Parts: sequence; structure tokens; C-alpha cells
Amino acid sequence: MTVLNTLVLVCLLYVVLLFTVAFGADRAARVGRVRWLRSPVVYTLSLSIYCTAWTFYGAVGFAARSGLEFVTIYLGPTLVMIGWWWTLRRLVRVGRSQRITSIADLISSRYGKSNLLAVLVTVLAVIATTPYIALQLQSVTLSFAAFAETDPTATTLPDMQSTALWVAAGLAVFTILFGTRNLDANERHHGVVMAIAMEAVVKLCALLAVGVFVVWGLAGGVGATLDRIEASAIARFDVSAGRWVGLTMLSAMAFLCLPRMFQVMVVENEDEDHLRTAGWAFPGYLMLMSLFVLPIAAVGLDVMPVGANPDLFVLTLPLSEGRDGLAILSFLGGFSSATSMVIVAAIALSTMVSNHVVMPIWLHYTGGAAMVSGDVRNVALTARRLSIIGVLFLGYIYFRISGGGTALAAIGLIAFVGVAQFLPALMGGLFWRGATRTGALAGLCVGSAVWLYCLFLPSFGPSVFMSEAVRAAGPWGIGWLRPYALFGAEGMDPVLHALMWSLLLNGGAFLLGSLLSFPQPLERLQGAQFVNVFDHSATPGGWSGGMAQSEDLLIMTQRIMGAREAQALFSAAAARQGVAGYLPEPSPDFLQELERVLAGSVGAATAHAMIAQIVGGAAVSVRDLMAVADETAQIMEYSSQLEAKSQELARTARQLRQANEKLTQISVQKDGFLSQISHELRTPMTSIRAFSEILRDTGDLSPEEQTKYAAIIHDETVRLTRLLDDLLDLSVLENGQVNLNVQSGTLESLLDRAVRAAGGEGEHFIIRRDREAEQVALSTDLDRLAQVFINVISNARKYCDADPAVLSIRVAASGADGLVVDFVDNGCGIPTDKHAVIFEKFSRIGETKAGGAGLGLAICREIMARLGGDVSYLPGQAGAAFRVSLPRSAQMAAE
Repeated sequence: MTVLNTLVLVCLLYVVLLFTVAFGADRAARVGRVRWLRSPVVYTLSLSIYCTAWTFYGAVGFAARSGLEFVTIYLGPTLVMIGWWWTLRRLVRVGRSQRITSIADLISSRYGKSNLLAVLVTVLAVIATTPYIALQLQSVTLSFAAFAETDPTATTLPDMQSTALWVAAGLAVFTILFGTRNLDANERHHGVVMAIAMEAVVKLCALLAVGVFVVWGLAGGVGATLDRIEASAIARFDVSAGRWVGLTMLSAMAFLCLPRMFQVMVVENEDEDHLRTAGWAFPGYLMLMSLFVLPIAAVGLDVMPVGANPDLFVLTLPLSEGRDGLAILSFLGGFSSATSMVIVAAIALSTMVSNHVVMPIWLHYTGGAAMVSGDVRNVALTARRLSIIGVLFLGYIYFRISGGGTALAAIGLIAFVGVAQFLPALMGGLFWRGATRTGALAGLCVGSAVWLYCLFLPSFGPSVFMSEAVRAAGPWGIGWLRPYALFGAEGMDPVLHALMWSLLLNGGAFLLGSLLSFPQPLERLQGAQFVNVFDHSATPGGWSGGMAQSEDLLIMTQRIMGAREAQALFSAAAARQGVAGYLPEPSPDFLQELERVLAGSVGAATAHAMIAQIVGGAAVSVRDLMAVADETAQIMEYSSQLEAKSQELARTARQLRQANEKLTQISVQKDGFLSQISHELRTPMTSIRAFSEILRDTGDLSPEEQTKYAAIIHDETVRLTRLLDDLLDLSVLENGQVNLNVQSGTLESLLDRAVRAAGGEGEHFIIRRDREAEQVALSTDLDRLAQVFINVISNARKYCDADPAVLSIRVAASGADGLVVDFVDNGCGIPTDKHAVIFEKFSRIGETKAGGAGLGLAICREIMARLGGDVSYLPGQAGAAFRVSLPRSAQMAAE
């Protein structure tokens, strides 16, 4: 087997290991075993995605070319973790309280949930990250090429562009499988984070192993290594103080603003206190990563031939000594560095593109009707998957067009300057209440334009996007507009030149735009929330829910979160409000909670827009008005208490109105029932009396007539007996006098029995079932449970107004040991005002289509209560829908 084939096999086995780790972590998270996933150690290791292939390979090349300047790439994040811990804590607190999903989401949310601002940040993030992804692809392809050069059996070197394409495709598949499996309301990806934590250990161990080999295996010990460093060109490099400070500041800015760092540091954060551990552990990790950089660079310059690429010394030094095993471990370290960065960056960027570009466009072209516009969940997931493919393809295109230059550090610095443009809007939004959307837009536009002109476009080389004439003399011969000497600033390093002018103009435009514009009310409210986040974490701007329809909100939420999660959210809110069923009152508190939850899936701006389509407008809470007006704490407290009392009184009044309306409906139904029951009793009794008198008084009746009249009397007697049996059955159940006959059986056979008893299927009545899901063993009173199923199926047969009527029976697990059976038809459903009373005695929902005393559902409710379960109406479905909830075993309920 050739070296390249071995390398490919090792890569495949390593990817399989990553799959296994990610799958195991996802499965553990789904079943609730997340304690070890929420460890501060895992959180700290996930921050290691800062150490990409640039730091694994490029740091050595950086040291070989520029001496100690490579330290600045590690020094910036270290200073942030140690000196700016309070700022990081503020970022995490804002992210958790506002359900932030990305850096674009945070900036958009701060400035009035502006989607235009989110789109601008998203586009800039994609452009700025493209060189970084190209850098990772380049590092992997250079690694393959380094192995190929040492393979004596290889006749031709692998094509770098083909290798990069295959690597990009493989990373896209992995990211899609574990980064977009579902639409998590918190946008946390336990599987991906765990895989990244493992990769952090692999790349650290690989770099330390190579370092130990170089120091003690090649150089002859620590003393000899120091002598080689002193004798090499590295010791004679003069480090400019301005460049040192500039690069340190740049790396610190990038650490805060890189979309992938924001993803793991803020979005994936499970506990704010994890920052305490990361504050000292992550700088320690960076110190270990940089420990052997200078020795490897110095020994590489001394041992390797002139002209060898110093970025690959980590690989070529073991290969040159025949240490193929160590070289493969080193390759895995670089491969881990590249893949972890690409995976998290693709997840972060795809979330931004989906939430802030695709979803708003989709909502616009579907008429803006969020509650009837289709499956938002599938659209969002599809958009994210396509975005991942698009982002990786852009990185490949940049790699191909730029030609894959040898200096990895130069490509990384281009990306750093690009994402640093987020800093003024980000920090201004966190600390300055007067910052406005206009200022943020102006700053980002100006800063990104300068970065594109002075650094990004020239990075492609001459004659691609910028001619050599423009680079040398400026556009139209205007010298002070030269991209590397803007406004006459000549002789500066191109990176520092672009950083200086882009941030100066960005910050100036941000400041000027904010001072000359007045923030909108929502901007002022969000400004108070962000600046005073430690005082107002739980009090976001409110909504006025008077125009809202809870069922419309439930339908919309189901299409984003899925039916089960949405119904659980709504039923929990209804229970807190003291409202029965699945539909809570659309109070401002509930709408605030709903917006935060939806923001975790589709972003703050989109969630705000979707709720606004249904609700109609946002209201301002008294507490937030006090914060915006900067009133005293005493006034805020009094106002908050008054508002709380007012809300409590309003809630009590609503509940009293609901109770009164329900009592009125029950009273009307009771009167109707008495009239109906009198009629139901009188009709058979009258028939029985009349035909009995005929049989008694008429002597010349033929045998056929006698049989006919006797059959009528029998049928009316059965009808009367059935009515009395229902009344007695309900009375016994309500008084708790029933004895349950616990039996064992399967759900499938019980449903078969109920379908047959209800009349079975026919041309105009179709039943759809999933028999595989019905293979559930039950231990309960099967006769009573069958009575419930028969009643629900019979109601669908009687009252569904579709032709043909289709009844879907769906079975799903509920909790650790529960079961739900949903009966959903395709009719027009039950009117909303009837939901609260359909399970009451005497209630009839279809008087015009079928008779009956209205006792069936009341009996079902009492039976399920005795069985330890429940039967309820399920709103927000296509037609009428009933849910029967029961435990797997009803032994305790029977006792």
C-alpha cells in the first residue's frame, strides 16, 4: 500500500471516529444524559477552533519568516480571556437572554431587530470567512502533496485542486449530517461540539509529539535547541512595536468577532460559569500549542533544504527522518485543525444565511402569511444545508482563483481584518445606549468597503479583480487612492494599513451616524436590554396580544419547531395561566416567551416579523420605559409592581369571564339536555305504549303484523335501555365506583377491535394507520379503553364533513413511559368556541347531523381519568383532532 493510500485510509477511519463521537453525543443529549456534555472542560476545548490549520502549520511558517511575531496570534485571545472576562460574560448573558443564534442575530437584535443590518453582517461574514476556508483546504492539500513527494512509488503528484474539491465535499457531508439534523430552539449542536473537543486533544497531542521529537530527537536536547534558535535567522528578526501591537489587537478583535468563535463561545454555551474555567484553561491550551513553534521553525530552517516551505515543517521534519507514523499523527493534527474550523464556520454561516437572507425572502414571496405558508421547518433546514454547500464551494473557488499561495498566515490575516469590522457595532451596542441602527449600517458599509478595496480584492493577485496599474497608481491615476497607500499613508504593512483605515472610518461613521440619528422605540428598548443586561435579562420588550389568535400562533410555531415541541410549549404556558387545553391566552408575557423560543430557530429578526404578522404590533412594558427614560430605581420598582398587579387583575378578570362563559354554555346545554332527554325518553315510551295497545286491543292481527309490532317494541326498548345505560355509566364513573378489569394486550389489536365496532372502513370513510408503531404492549382495562376508541372513531364517522372522510390514527411515545394516540380527520374541525365544552355532559357538537344525548365524550373523559390518562382536543390540525394519552401500564391507576 502506498503512503498516499495509507493516508486516505487513516483519514477515512478518523472521520468514522468523528461520526461515532458526534452520533453518541447527539444520542446522549436526546435522552437527557447531558451532564458530561455540559462540562466546562468540553466548553474550553471547543474554543480550540481558534487554532486552525493556520496555527498548526502556519504558526511555524510565521515564526520562520517573522520571528516572534507569531506570538501575537496567541497573545490577543489570551488578553481577551483574562482581561476582558467581564465583556465575554456580558456577551454570553445577552446571547442567553435574547436567544441569539449568531453574531448577525446579535447585532440585528440590538439595533431594533433590523433584518437589513443582519443581511449586511451575514454577507460580510461570508466574504470574510471565504479566505479562511480556502486556507484550511490549502493546508490539507499541501499536506497530501508533502506525503506524495516522499512516496517512491508515486509517479505523479496529486492534483491540488482535485484534492481540495474532495476535501470540501467530505466536510460538507459531515457538517450537514450533524449540523442540520434538526432545528434546535437553542441552536446547540452537542454532537459537533463533542467532536471538536476530541479534535482539540488530537491536534494538541500531535503538535506536542512533533515538538518533543524535534527537540530531543533531532536537536539533541533543550540546550542544543536554544543554541540553534540563537544561531538561526529567527533571533535576528527586528519586531516593530507598531506591528506587534497591531497584530495583537487584530487577533483579539478576531477572537471576539469570528462567526465560528461566536458560535462556540456564545451560542453553544450551556453555563455562564464555564467562562471562569475557560478564562485560565484556554490561555493554558494556547501556551501548549505555541510551546514548540520556535524550536520546530529553527530546526526546520537548519535541517531542511533551502526553499522548503516552512509552513510544512511540522510534517516534513518527521518525513525527512523516516518517521512516517509521527508524520501521520502530525497530519491528523493538521486535519483536525482544518476540519473543526470549517465545520463550525459552515454551521454558523449557514444559520446566518438561512435566518436572515433565505427566510425573509421566502416569507415575502409567500405573501407574509406565516400561519398558512407551508412548512417553515423544512424550508429552514433545506436553506441551511444548501448554504453549507455554498459556503464551502466559495472557499474552494477562492482557493482556486488565488492560486493557493504558500504563506498561510497572510490568508488568515485577511480574514481577521474582515471580521474585525463587526467590532464597533458590537461593542457600541453592548456599552453605549445611544448607538443606533443608522450608525451601525454606516460603519459596517464604510469599513467593509475599505477592507474589500485595500486588502481582500488585491489578495487574488494582479489582473483578477484589480489590475496592476490600479495597485501601483490608484484608480484613474489618483495616487492617494492606491489600495496599499490610502490617503498617502505609504510604507505601511498592507494588513496594518487596511486595519487602520477600515476601523478608523468604520468607527467614525458609526459614531457620526449614531449622533446624527435618533433611535426608534424598539432600538431604545433593546439598547436598555443590552447595556443593562445584568439588571434586565428577563424583561424584553413586550407585545399587545389583543389581536392575537392563539390557534394561529400554534399553527405557525408547529411549522417551525415541530408539532410535539410546539404543543408542549403551548400546553405548559396554558397550565401556568390556569387555562385548560393547549391554547394559552396571548398575553404579553407569553408572546415574549414565544418570540425568544422562535428566535432560537429562525433568528430574532425573523421571529419578530413572523409574530408581528399575526399579533399586529409590539407594546412597551413600564419597566423598560423606565429604563429607557433613566428614571430612579424607586420609580421603576413602584411601576413594575403596579404593572404586575394590573396584569394579575387582568388575568383574573379573563379567567372569571371564561368561567362565566363556560357556566353559561353549560347551563344552556343542560336546559337543552333536559329537553332532549325528555324527548328521547318520551319517544320510545310512546311507541312502546302505542304498539302494546294495538297488540292488546286488536284481535284480528296477522302473524306478520304481530311480529312487526313486537320488533318495533323491542327496538324502542333497546334504545331506551342504551340511553339509561349511558346515564348510569357516567354516574358510576363520576362517583368513582367502577372496578377496572386489568388485562394485557396490544394497541394494534385493541384498535382493530374498536374499528370493527365503530363500523369499519368503507367507500366514504377511510382509516390510515401505522401498524408498526402500534406494536405496543398494554396492561390496562382494555374494554374501557376500547370504549373510548370506539366513541372517538364513531364521532369521526358521523361528523367529518369531507368526502371521502379520512381518519388518521397516529401513535407516538410521550415521556419516559407514556403513550399518545392521536385521531385526526380531514373535516372542518370543531369551532374554537366549542373547544372548552365538548367534554362536558350534555354537549353535542353536531345536532343537525346525528342524534344522541351528548354523553359520549364526557364518558370518555371519566374513563381516561380512571385509567390514569387523559383525552383532549388537539387544536391547530387539519380537521377535528383528539389525543388519547395513557401510561404504558395502568396498574397503579386501577388500584
